[in-house]
Amino acid sequence: MALTVHDWLEGYKSAWEERDPEAAAALFTLDALYREQPYQAPFEGRAGVRAYWAEVTATQSGVRFRYGTPIVTADRTVVEWWVTMQNGGADVTLAGIFLLRFDSSGLCSDLIEYWHFSEGQVEPYPHWGS
Repeated sequence: MALTVHDWLEGYKSAWEERDPEAAAALFTLDALYREQPYQAPFEGRAGVRAYWAEVTATQSGVRFRYGTPIVTADRTVVEWWVTMQNGGADVTLAGIFLLRFDSSGLCSDLIEYWHFSEGQVEPYPHWGS
């Protein structure tokens, strides 16, 4: 049975909160492209996702990942996300958007993310993500 968008987002949430590169990589197709920065080459395939996640989550703790109501079309999903955590011991907040494409099994074949950084832990504003 194929993953739903909700299943995928819950898997991503769990992978980030648990800082689990293997679980994160398993959410992607073998040939997936993961674009964390628009001006850099994407991380390619599960191995690329795994390596990226192992590096960036190594200094994170207390991760709390939230996501809004996804906007789903025939071939693309857009969803807001909000993360509070400690990175290198400092409280930080990231607020961003995923642009996602999925294959027929519900695995992500293409992820583009745009995000903003703030020092401190900032809670989402009223009606965020709706």
